[in-house]
Amino acid sequence: MAAHDPRPDEGYWRLVEPVWRSVSIYDGSEAFLEQFACLRPEVGHLLAAHWCQSEVRNGGLHQFFMNGTGVLAPEAAAGFEAIGIPEWAAILVEAMDWFGAPYPRDKNERWAMLAAISPQGQRIAWDPFSDLDERFYAWLQAEDNRWCRVADTYATRVEG
Repeated sequence: MAAHDPRPDEGYWRLVEPVWRSVSIYDGSEAFLEQFACLRPEVGHLLAAHWCQSEVRNGGLHQFFMNGTGVLAPEAAAGFEAIGIPEWAAILVEAMDWFGAPYPRDKNERWAMLAAISPQGQRIAWDPFSDLDERFYAWLQAEDNRWCRVADTYATRVEG
């Protein structure tokens, strides 16, 4: 897994860092779900939400779903809700709906669905999530360090 270099305001990282390498997003949904189930629910919320927001901030929802991180989309939506970001939970659920039910945790299945609408022309022609990305970024940029402040507040409340 990628190393994380926490900023001073990422106090939630003190709960995520100890479990960072114990839950794999790369070994398939079965392994992920088994490992994730071993976490304290509050820590799981932070871990899944962290992965998702990190990927989306780096390359949008399209990147999140194309990468192994997409395996944890349902947990990230629950994490955003628990942490107090219902806007992001709703955005993620809407994006997951694009894939149909049940949501495909398998990366290759998601990749095939996204590849079927191959990149042609403007982003909106090949990225079904571009409007959702805009909503995601609008929430994030409404206040300085908004994600970190909300995640830190949650971590402080549930730490124990």
